[in-house]
Amino acid sequence: MAADSGFSKGGLRAFLTGLRKPTADSGIRLTEESFVLLALQDLVLFPDTMIPVLLAVNSAKEAVEQALKRDRRLFAACIRHIHPQTGEETWGVGTVVRIVQHPKLPDGNLRVVLEGEYRATLLGGEDGLVRVAPIDSGEFGGPEDLALLRSVQESFVRYAELSRKIGSDTLLAVKNGENPERTANLICNASLLKSERKVELLAVPGSRERLRAVLEMLEGENQIFGIQKNISGKVRDRLEKGNRERYLNEQLREIRRELDGEDEKDEFEDLGQRIALRKPPLEVTERAGEELARLRKLQTFSPEAGVLRAYLQWIADLPWSEASEDLADLALAEKVLDEDHFGMRGAKDRILEFIAIRHLLSGRVPGEDSKADAVKGPILCFVGPPGTGKTSLGKSVARALGRRFVRFSLGGLRDEAEIRGHRKTYVGALPGRIIQSMRKAGTVNPVLLLDEIDKLSSDVRGDPASALLEVLDPEQNSGFTDHYLEVPYDLSGVLFIATANSLHGIPHPLLDRMEIIEIPGYGENEKLAIARRFLLPKELLENGLSEAGIRFGDDALRAIIRHWTMEAGVRSLQREIARCARRMARTAVARGYGLPEKSIADFARTIRPANLEKLLGRRKFNRDLALGEAKVGVSCALAWTESGGMILQVESTVCKGRGELLITGNLGDVMKESARIALSYLGSVEGDYPVLPRDGEANDFHIHVPAGAIPKDGPSAGVAIAVSLLSTLCRRPPNPGIAMTGELTLTGRILPVGGLKEKLLAAIRGGIVKVVLPTDNRGDWEELDKEIREALQVEFADNASATFALLFGFGCEG
Repeated sequence: MAADSGFSKGGLRAFLTGLRKPTADSGIRLTEESFVLLALQDLVLFPDTMIPVLLAVNSAKEAVEQALKRDRRLFAACIRHIHPQTGEETWGVGTVVRIVQHPKLPDGNLRVVLEGEYRATLLGGEDGLVRVAPIDSGEFGGPEDLALLRSVQESFVRYAELSRKIGSDTLLAVKNGENPERTANLICNASLLKSERKVELLAVPGSRERLRAVLEMLEGENQIFGIQKNISGKVRDRLEKGNRERYLNEQLREIRRELDGEDEKDEFEDLGQRIALRKPPLEVTERAGEELARLRKLQTFSPEAGVLRAYLQWIADLPWSEASEDLADLALAEKVLDEDHFGMRGAKDRILEFIAIRHLLSGRVPGEDSKADAVKGPILCFVGPPGTGKTSLGKSVARALGRRFVRFSLGGLRDEAEIRGHRKTYVGALPGRIIQSMRKAGTVNPVLLLDEIDKLSSDVRGDPASALLEVLDPEQNSGFTDHYLEVPYDLSGVLFIATANSLHGIPHPLLDRMEIIEIPGYGENEKLAIARRFLLPKELLENGLSEAGIRFGDDALRAIIRHWTMEAGVRSLQREIARCARRMARTAVARGYGLPEKSIADFARTIRPANLEKLLGRRKFNRDLALGEAKVGVSCALAWTESGGMILQVESTVCKGRGELLITGNLGDVMKESARIALSYLGSVEGDYPVLPRDGEANDFHIHVPAGAIPKDGPSAGVAIAVSLLSTLCRRPPNPGIAMTGELTLTGRILPVGGLKEKLLAAIRGGIVKVVLPTDNRGDWEELDKEIREALQVEFADNASATFALLFGFGCEG
C-alpha cells in the first residue's frame, strides 16, 4: 500500500469543502459510529483535506469495497506496527473519511480520493467494523485564543518560507483561516513531519491545546530550518569559493599550456620536490612543509601568497647539503698559487696548511668524530696596502682548493639588514648578503670574500660590523639565522676571507675572530718580477699586441717603477704599462700593421728608458728628493699609511714670540703630542748639547710637516721631530740621506713601531741609503727579505742620545 503526497492545490479545495459539510469540529454534536477500518502505511489523514491514495494491499481494497456498499465512509488509521499473530496494529486515533472517487487501475490496484471529515478515537470492533468516538474540540474564543491563532498562522508563514515546499493554496487558506480546527488540520497535513508526530498532533483534544502543540511544533521546525540554512549557506559559500578557485586555477593552467605548448607540473608539487632534493635539515623541511601547506590554501594572486612563494623559492634555491670536493694535492695547490701571485709566502703557507689538515682528517677511520667534513673553515683577513693583490689572492685560494668563489664588497655598508636580511613580511624583503652569496655559490663550502671590511659604517639602521660577529665566529656560524629565512643556516664549511687596508677601522671584537695575514707592499725587484710575469702579458693581450714582437727591457721597467710610480702595490705600474701598450697599438695601426699584407707580428719593438718619456710623458717622481743638500731644522721620517709607507720631511724653526709651540701640516692629535714630548725632552737635556743661546725665554717653536693637504698621524715620527728641533736649537744640519722612525718618550727612550717593511720600501723608493731604527725592531728587520736588507744600511738606537750621535756626530753621557 502506498500513498501520494497530495494535491498541490488541495488546501484551498479542502477549505471550501469544510465550509460545505458540517463536521465534529464545526460544533455539531456527533455520536459514536461504526465504520470499516482502512489501515494505511506511513500515512496520516486529517479532516478538512482531500487526498488521493493508491491501494495495493488486498485488505485495503476489500475495506473500500465494503464501504462502497454501506455509506462510502471509512475510519482511516495509520499502522503502528505489524503484530506477528493478529497482523496489523494501528494507532488508537484516526480520521473518519468519505470516498470521493475510486477508479480501478489497469494493474489491478485501486486509486481512491478520500476526504477527511472529523477526528475520532478507536473504541473497539465487532462484525468486521470498528466503533469510534469523535474527539471533542472544546471551546475556543476570546482575545488570547485569537492571538494564539495568529501566532500559529505567522509561524506557518515562516515555515513555508524556510521549507519552500508548501503550496500557495494551502498557505493562503491558513493565513485567511478563522476556524482553529481547520487551520490546525491544514498545517498538520502540509507539514513535513514523521507519521508518529502527526498522530500525536491528531490526538490532542481541544482546539486551544492543539494550536499550542502545533505552534510548538512550528517554532521547533523553524529553528531547525534556520540552523540548517545557516550551515548550508556556509557549506555552499565554501564550495562556491573552492569551485571558483579551482575554476580559475584550471583556466590559468590552460592559458599556460597554450603559451608554453606543454602541460605544466603542479607548482606546489614542484616546489616540494625541489626542496626535498636539496636535503635540508629536519627543522627546515618541517618549516617549508608548513609554509607550503599555507600556500596551497591561499588564492594564487593574493599578496601573502606572493610572499610565501618567494620564501619557498629561496629555500629551494639555497644549497643545504651540496658541497664541492676539496683538492688534496698540495703540490698542485702550491703550483696554482704561484702561477697567479708572486711572493705572499705567509698567505700561501696558511692555505697549504689548511689543505694538509683536511687531507689528514679525511683519511681517518669512518665513524670517528673528527672527519674532514667537520673541519671548520678558517676566518682569514688579508691586510695590506691597495694594489697588492688581496682580492685576486682570494680567487686563487678558491682555485687551489677546487671551491666556488663569491665576492661582495662591504665598503660603505651601513645597514645591518644587508647582513642579516629583512623580515619577509616587509614589502620587497630579501635575505642578507651572506645568504644571497650562498645561493650564488651553489655549495655549502665556497670561498666567500668580504672585501674592504675596514670600510664598514654604522648609523641609526644598525651596525653591520656587529652583525658580522656571528658570521665570522667558527663556534657560532653553524647556526647562523637570517631574518628572512628564520631558520638556522650552516656556514661552518665556508672559508671566509676578509680584506682590509688597515686594522684601525675594524672593531676589536670582530678583529679578534679573524686570523690576520699581512700582505706587505712590494720591493723594486718584486714589482719587476710581477710586471714581467703577469702585467706585461695581460696588457699586451688586452691591447691586441700579444703576437707583436714587443719587448720591455728590465731597465725600462725599473725606470717606470722609479719615476712614474710611487706606491706599495702595482696598480699604478699596471696603468703605466697599459698606457705604453695603447700608444704602441696606435702607432702600429697608423703604420699599417695588422692588415693581411702587413702582419702585426712584424711590429717588433724594444722599449728602453730613453723611449719612456715619449710614451708616458715627463717623469712624475724623482728619487733624489731626500738626498738634497743638508739643511738646518730638516729631518726625514718614515711613516706608514693605508696606501703603504712614505717619507715625511719634518721642518722646524724658532723665532721671537710668546713661548708657544705652533704645529702645522694637517697633523693628528697623536703626532701633535709627539711634538710636545720632543720639545719637553730637549728642554730637559738642553745642557748636554751645544745649544745656541736665545734672547730671553720669549721664543716660539714652529714645527711643520709638508704636504699639508694630506692628513698625518701616529707616534712613529717622534724621534724625527726631536732631531729637527735639536738641529734648529744647535743651528747644525743633520747628516743627509738618513731617515728614521721610532716613538719618543718623555725620558728619551725610543719605542718600536709597526709597518716596518712598508716604511723601508718607501725609503728605498726615495733614495734613502741609511735608516735609524729602534733597537726593539731588530727582530722584524732580520725577518725581512734579503733584497731589502741589502739595499739599506741600518743603525739601531734605543734612546734619543744614540740617535743624535748618529745624526750630528755628538752625544752625551747617560
